[in-house]
Amino acid sequence: MTAAVCDLTDKSCKPCEGGVPPLDDAQVRDLLKQLDGWTLTGSVISKTYSFKNYYQTMAFVNATAWVSNRENHHPDLAVGYNQCRVDYTTHAIKGLSENDFICAAKIDRLFADDAKPK
Repeated sequence: MTAAVCDLTDKSCKPCEGGVPPLDDAQVRDLLKQLDGWTLTGSVISKTYSFKNYYQTMAFVNATAWVSNRENHHPDLAVGYNQCRVDYTTHAIKGLSENDFICAAKIDRLFADDAKPK
């Protein structure tokens, strides 16, 4: 794990109800460099995690929900038998905020040893 990821995981999400601009392209690129295996598509960052079975996948989904609820910043999840794609964007600003990257880093930190990105 890089020091940059540790910096993101030490932060907490800030409430975002709109009224602020999304991150610009340079900010997004800089923050994306701090994450391992996350991709950018439009205004969404995504990563697919693979698991051995359904039980592990659902454990990941539940842990992701726990982290997201603590941060009050929730991803879209696409769940299959042995994989889960996590998509983060900040709907209130129709783009990316630092919250998306904080949550992505926290999800990675929880599962660094157990999940392998696809």
